[in-house]
Amino acid sequence: MNDSQNTPKSAKKGTDGTEDRPTPMEVLRQARAQLTELTGKSAETVSSFERTEDGWTVEIEVLELERVPDTMSLLAGYQVDLDPEGRLTGYRRVRRYERGRSDAHRSGGH
Repeated sequence: MNDSQNTPKSAKKGTDGTEDRPTPMEVLRQARAQLTELTGKSAETVSSFERTEDGWTVEIEVLELERVPDTMSLLAGYQVDLDPEGRLTGYRRVRRYERGRSDAHRSGGH
């Protein structure tokens, strides 16, 4: 069996035959798992994901406080910074909101 058939297209091989960087999907999975481990809160979804000069920046929506009805539950958006290998280097909560509310005040950082 040829190794190139088992390697995702986005994973590059280095000159020594090892993979240089994880695939974007691997980075997303690592970001969610690491944030969940650090905060103890359930990561619900990824709302943004981009490669940066220093690695990756991901925004992850987290369930902060479950309420009944579910539309009153509190969610938070966390900005998560990762190095090129997908290791978390920092995170911060950038917003908090009720699940049933729109995101009207997001533009311009307000």
